[in-house]
Amino acid sequence: MAEFTMDLNDEQKGVRDWLHGFAADVIRPAAAEWDEREETPWPVIQEAAKIGIYSLDFYAQQFFDPTGLGIPMAMEELFWGDAGIALSIVGTGLAAVGVLANGTEEQIGTWIPQMYGDANDVKVAAFCSSEPDAGSDVASMRTRAVYDAAKDEWVLNGTKTWATNGGIANVHVVVAVVDPELGSKGHASFIVPPNTPGLSQGQKFKKHGIRASHTAEVVLEDVRVPGSCLLGGKDKLDERMARARERAKAGGGERVKNAAMATFEASRPAVGAMAVGTARAAYEEALEYARTRTQFGRPIIDNQGVAFQLADMRTQIDAARLLVWRASWMATTGKKFESAEGSMSKLFASETAKKVTGQAIQILGGNGFTREYPVERMHRDAAIYTIFEGTSEIQRLVIARTLSGLPIR
Repeated sequence: MAEFTMDLNDEQKGVRDWLHGFAADVIRPAAAEWDEREETPWPVIQEAAKIGIYSLDFYAQQFFDPTGLGIPMAMEELFWGDAGIALSIVGTGLAAVGVLANGTEEQIGTWIPQMYGDANDVKVAAFCSSEPDAGSDVASMRTRAVYDAAKDEWVLNGTKTWATNGGIANVHVVVAVVDPELGSKGHASFIVPPNTPGLSQGQKFKKHGIRASHTAEVVLEDVRVPGSCLLGGKDKLDERMARARERAKAGGGERVKNAAMATFEASRPAVGAMAVGTARAAYEEALEYARTRTQFGRPIIDNQGVAFQLADMRTQIDAARLLVWRASWMATTGKKFESAEGSMSKLFASETAKKVTGQAIQILGGNGFTREYPVERMHRDAAIYTIFEGTSEIQRLVIARTLSGLPIR
């Protein structure tokens, strides 16, 4: 088992510096343009693919880093460059995690490569869980999957919302209700292959932040997928449903997590690392501005009111990173989240990003409120971290339930 250390090894430092160079030289110069355009930055994704950043191999290498720090380190550097573009680069990863968490080895080998394409023909994938009336409340999900035994096909109907890459993806991973009577325990995940009839893009959202990342509704109308597209397979699903029904009859709670929750739980520290990257970027902008901006004959950092803010910002960023690293290390080394450490990392890092980016605007004053300086965009981007993949309120609920052992509502 890998021992926890605060020091990155030489290989990790090399990867970090490589990613930082790409973020500084490719992502940052393009950030303002694609934020204004509110379009998927395909040229930047292709550049990432050409050098191996946007690829299954790269994320696999980081995922299997024995210290657990590969993914959070990569997320921090890319999102330091720009959150919207970075999310376009890494958004496919959520769908990939959905397959890794629930799929068979054959499904993993078949579908994940198709999510990325190659350097000459890049593709993206989408994970579709949220619905208009079912965000944090996954038990209210209405999208249905009905098995057609005669054709060994599943028929999907419903509408998904807030889907990153929704409608433009080559592969969609869709969470649907198989047995409504079991609530969230009656859900399963399905692969919708490229060009499947019945799947279409609904509304594309015009967002406050992360505007270079495509977010849209996904409409499913009698979408038929082969039985082999049920992640994990039907035998495994039938066994899980049978256990859930037996526990329901006995008055007990089903301990098996549903497909959507398994995906979100695995990705929470990574989202925390994204938030750390955005917060760090805003802090560095504010620090440089405070060193060079002169008022009343001296740099504004010479005033305690500014200097103390910067001290707090840096302290909070480092604390957030340590929580993310702890959770990532625990997940990789098989240590149980006995105090909801994954949720802790996401909660603290996301709240830190909102606070730090707001402080950065304050330090820059009127300049910070304009689009001539990047902290305005960073502040808009940071708002998403306390919302997606589990709001801050949901993270607090998870932590409170874990600590108390009670079904706090």
